[in-house]
Amino acid sequence: MSVIAVTPLGECFPFREMTGMDQLIVKLGERRSEIVFAEGGDDFATELTARFGTLMKTLVVADSNTAPLAEVLCRSLGGTVSFVTIPAGEQSKSTEQLAVIHDALAGIAADRTTPVIAVGGGVVGDLAGFAAATWNRGLPLIMVPTTLLAMVDSSVGGKVGINHAAGKNLIGAFHQPKLVWIDIRFLNSLPERDFRSGLAEVVKYGVIFDAEFFAFLETNVPAILERLPSAVRKIVLTSCRLKASVVEQDEYETTGLRAKLNFGHTFGHAFEAVAGYGSWSHGEAVAAGMVCASRLAAKLGRDSDELNFRQERLLSDFGLPVRRDPAWEVEAMLHSMRRDKKNAAGKLRFVLPTRLGEVELVSDVPEGLVREVLA
Repeated sequence: MSVIAVTPLGECFPFREMTGMDQLIVKLGERRSEIVFAEGGDDFATELTARFGTLMKTLVVADSNTAPLAEVLCRSLGGTVSFVTIPAGEQSKSTEQLAVIHDALAGIAADRTTPVIAVGGGVVGDLAGFAAATWNRGLPLIMVPTTLLAMVDSSVGGKVGINHAAGKNLIGAFHQPKLVWIDIRFLNSLPERDFRSGLAEVVKYGVIFDAEFFAFLETNVPAILERLPSAVRKIVLTSCRLKASVVEQDEYETTGLRAKLNFGHTFGHAFEAVAGYGSWSHGEAVAAGMVCASRLAAKLGRDSDELNFRQERLLSDFGLPVRRDPAWEVEAMLHSMRRDKKNAAGKLRFVLPTRLGEVELVSDVPEGLVREVLA
């Protein structure tokens, strides 16, 4: 068993108050990705035109839930604005829906100046982003996340893709958005289950990088669940700051730092696959996956009972699952985990905690221990 050690991000970027910050710049060599935190009076179309000039052609992708919002946000854009609406749900991250977007781009004769605007949650962002990455070898991408999970995770960092029957996100690319437009007012109408699902990724940042942030979450559960703007703004800003710092240092996941963002995901992706995509939300699967990863770490003597207790209690307080469905077959879950993208030379690799605020990428984990955790 081997460990890829990287300096804990929490030591490099300690938690701090961020009230008043309205943007983050993700510096990627000569490129940059801008994350804007919109406030009440900000107008998306006006701000977009100010940043990119008059757009001749634009393709807007939304799902059946976010299409009305997309139309309001983008109706005053200049030039020709075309809309594609996909069915809501994980099943839309497919080659069939990808072809629908490609057909729409062909229909408007999109060139490399034609932006794709994704208005929705992680499914819309991943799918539309992959379409942008693959048409004409890359179109400008603008993300407008409308769910908490998309705001704190999937819209930031440039990972785009679709699912395959063999596993989640196995077909994908790195394609950085030019702009991520985050307006927490969109969360006011988000269904309760979807909001709680996004909190799993928020908890993840505290476990892997920032013990102070984790403590903030523990002491502010009621305010967060009530969606008080000050609390929601803080968790979104801090999560984005932490992820942006990781992406700047390891954009293509080559050093092991960015892989740490996958804490809980090896188990979680297996849970999603075995349950059937859409049965469990991504956040729900990641929540239970983080608990499993911590139990695996305990079996290896890597973390403490206190960490496991605090993590499980916080996830439970947020109404997230901490156990898998006992009806799922262990062999089916292992089969899915063997296809995980982090694996190397046929060996399972996991992101495992050593203490609160620090995790490591661990190779050659004995499959027998994984089986024990799943069982």
